[in-house]
Amino acid sequence: MNNEETFAINKDFIKGSRRISNYFWIVLLYTGGLGFFLAGLSSYFKKNLIPFTDVSDLIFIPQGILLLFYGTLAILVSTFILLTVIWDVGGGYNEYNKRDQLVRIVRKGFPGKNREIFLVYPFEDIKTIELEVTEGLNPKRIVYLCTKDERRIPLTPVQEPLELSLVEKQATNLAKFLDVNLSLK
Repeated sequence: MNNEETFAINKDFIKGSRRISNYFWIVLLYTGGLGFFLAGLSSYFKKNLIPFTDVSDLIFIPQGILLLFYGTLAILVSTFILLTVIWDVGGGYNEYNKRDQLVRIVRKGFPGKNREIFLVYPFEDIKTIELEVTEGLNPKRIVYLCTKDERRIPLTPVQEPLELSLVEKQATNLAKFLDVNLSLK
């Protein structure tokens, strides 16, 4: 591959669900849920199952049963998040290939028939690159690939909002690379 072909392909990797915040939530929900679950079981069996505190004198109905319910729920949610991390849901890459005149968007989903998501668009189907910026309590900074058939495909990963200057630079560079207009929404 010569030097000209190297610059003809631009690939952006997307992290997906393997983020530090997900690991934090897995540990927090699992340990808290396990504590609640054991406290609920302790109240049912009237035997202390947690070594650092005595919860065996809790009344099973309603406190113990609620602790069991919330503990089970927290363990299930932490297991779900753990599985999304193991499967790397949302991870993948965006490939912009000038040589083949194609944009390839690849993402991993949940196991099943559509585990791998492949979207391929020729350059002539791309209308614009759109940058959506929303400030406030829930800020958004998303770069979209807009096609001529009015589809808006998000290109930025779901995460904490990036710095505005970084997102603007990314959108500008991509619009220049694809030789399309950049619009702000």
